Amino acid sequence: MTKQEILAAAMRQSAIDCCCAEEDFRRDTHIVVENKASEQTSKFLVSPNACRMISYGTNIVASCRQELIPEIEAFINRREKFYRCFEPLAIYELNHILQKAGEQIAWMHSYYLPDPDAVFSADLTCPYETKVMHPEDFTDLYGQGWDNALSRIERKELDMLGVGAYDGDRLIGLAACSADCVEMWQIGIDVLPEYRRKGVASTLTNRLARAIFECGKIPFYAAAWSNVRSIRNGFKSGFRPAWAAMEAEEIEMKNEK
Repeated sequence: MTKQEILAAAMRQSAIDCCCAEEDFRRDTHIVVENKASEQTSKFLVSPNACRMISYGTNIVASCRQELIPEIEAFINRREKFYRCFEPLAIYELNHILQKAGEQIAWMHSYYLPDPDAVFSADLTCPYETKVMHPEDFTDLYGQGWDNALSRIERKELDMLGVGAYDGDRLIGLAACSADCVEMWQIGIDVLPEYRRKGVASTLTNRLARAIFECGKIPFYAAAWSNVRSIRNGFKSGFRPAWAAMEAEEIEMKNEK
């Protein structure tokens, strides 16, 4: 699978998530469309959504509630450089618009896709035994501190595959993936604090990425923009920046988390 094919698959899913066309992410002009409910929306997203913005680096596609379209379109077009829409001062302005609908920006992430050459050429090792894990191996791990690697227990059926690192009989690191959409599985990683900075995270992430490819799926990786440690792990494991996204949620919902 080539980098171009991987990127196209990601854009196809983003088009589903944003209720737009795949080619909209390659345009030079911004696209603002109505967000509608879909069973094919990525499982980690709320559907429908009041405001979802995605950029693959050439423009912004905003998918939002119909009554918000005029103001959000004006908000985007007021900025000479589209990426300024994702900066703090702009988000304050965007939240003012969203609050009229009882919403606010809840999260912002960067997403990373694998460079197959980097994934399969990486020579990564850690000083601990590793093994491939399957859903039945996750049963007793939910709620036990592996929250980045595993889905919430009410969504555990999405967890497909993992690679664990063991110090004797003790699980000390876990990379696992969830089937968040049809073509792509999302990787999450947890390493116990006392075992960090020993190559565990990158070794597990890379080996899981290879295993996902072997299953005929595309691995992808997400990190908050301020999570430098996670971003470094993604790069070391063979992932490269692909798109940025931010999303709104109901104010009450966000406050309850």
